[in-house]
Amino acid sequence: MTELKICVGSACHLKGSTEVIDIFKKCVESRNVSDNVEIKGAFCLGHCTEAVSVCLNEKIYSVAPENAEHFFDNHVMPIVCKELI
Repeated sequence: MTELKICVGSACHLKGSTEVIDIFKKCVESRNVSDNVEIKGAFCLGHCTEAVSVCLNEKIYSVAPENAEHFFDNHVMPIVCKELI
């Protein structure tokens, strides 16, 4: 199971964390990987001055609503595909 943590703290919330979560949920649904991806909210991942903080495999990324789908396809899906093999 791939765990995707999205910061919902104050700074990230103001920068669109709710939108990023909604986009990730749509990606999970449309790519039929709901059994393989778990989306979780998290408080402060320590990168408050950047865009929405997302933790994937212990690495922190900055994701904006504008690039959330691209991030999902280029970072999350390759991990999911490896897990399915």
